[in-house]
Amino acid sequence: METVRAAVTALYRRLSYDTVRTFSVSVAPADVAFCDTDDLHLGAQRVARELVRHYRLPDARLIVGFREMTHAANVELAAGPEYFVELNDRFRTHRRDIGAALAHEVAHVYLHRLDLSFPGTRENEILTDTTATYLGAGWLLLDAFREDGVSSQKLGYLTPEEFGYVLAKRSLVFGEDPSVWFTSAQAYTAYTKGVALARRDEQQPPLTAAGWAGRRRYARERRQAREHTAAAGAGQGAPYGFTAGDRGALWVSFPCPTCHQRIRVPVRGRVRARCGLCRTVLECDT
Repeated sequence: METVRAAVTALYRRLSYDTVRTFSVSVAPADVAFCDTDDLHLGAQRVARELVRHYRLPDARLIVGFREMTHAANVELAAGPEYFVELNDRFRTHRRDIGAALAHEVAHVYLHRLDLSFPGTRENEILTDTTATYLGAGWLLLDAFREDGVSSQKLGYLTPEEFGYVLAKRSLVFGEDPSVWFTSAQAYTAYTKGVALARRDEQQPPLTAAGWAGRRRYARERRQAREHTAAAGAGQGAPYGFTAGDRGALWVSFPCPTCHQRIRVPVRGRVRARCGLCRTVLECDT
């Protein structure tokens, strides 16, 4: 749970609050539905395109194949724009879970574009599952958790209760109830336990273990956040921010018009910048 909480914090730090808010709508079940009568490869490509669209990666193209392998799936993180994804052969007959596997792999591509990672394979996989879930695609991974009298299945590196916890944290922020999309009874139970954990977080006093400097910084940043929210609500908020860089140089940051990721460039006349996430190229006067 410590790594899961650290992943949510890292996501906000890297994306900013405003960018996270653009993911207020989750992937719709109808958009990633996969019937047994659908063509295997065409259907997988359709679901992959929908998830690429959800993560706002307009120039990323996923090529999906199937082979025998130990893990559920794997993605080759190259420079792009093409990324090769391999799915386990068992998904040929378990097609309704292809969306869940691709949600995790496209999240890998998203984090690769963001240049956001954790040290260690397991920690990085937890970051990937947390990102997919908090940004609206990971409910598919929890719904793939099923048990019956003779078999069981779980996708992802988080426990079902941890998936439920991240979904509950997302639900508290965006007011979205993912439980209506679950087809698995076990997923619904795990989500209910996650909601209880998330509610317990709200009852804990902030910064109980922090020192004097940490509490002061928390109070200052919370005050600044309230002022920013109030200004934006009154129509006074500006998307541009100026900061001092090395040796006193002035930098300006603004949201990408395509994916809303913050772009930071020096103030030096006309500049050409490329968004590190969606690769949109912009020319602007600073």
